[in-house]
Amino acid sequence: VQLQASGGGLVQAGGSMRLSCAASGSPFSSSAMGWFRQAPGKERDFVATVNWRGSRERYADSVKGRFAISRDNAKNTVYLQMNSLKPEDTAVYYCAGRSGSMVATRPGEYHYWGQGTQVTVSS
Repeated sequence: VQLQASGGGLVQAGGSMRLSCAASGSPFSSSAMGWFRQAPGKERDFVATVNWRGSRERYADSVKGRFAISRDNAKNTVYLQMNSLKPEDTAVYYCAGRSGSMVATRPGEYHYWGQGTQVTVSS
């Protein structure tokens, strides 16, 4: 599976942004998907995950209520809608896929990774 993330950029605090991740290769529709982020000098942190059919989601406490993950299996794409952005959301955002169909929050549970897209939130 190859993953291509897009949609990052520069936004002011309080603004919104939507990231997309297009998948090609093995069955996307049977794979749980996730978003992670990594700020300079920090570890890669979990952001959000969605199960194979989009019926179950989990979020990091830091983004709960502000971010929403969704997927369109017909388009082999997963999205991350980010609202009320804060400067501390600044990071490189990575989409990831796993062979299992259920949600997962640890990077080691994912088998496929996109190249990352930079999100910068100015204060």
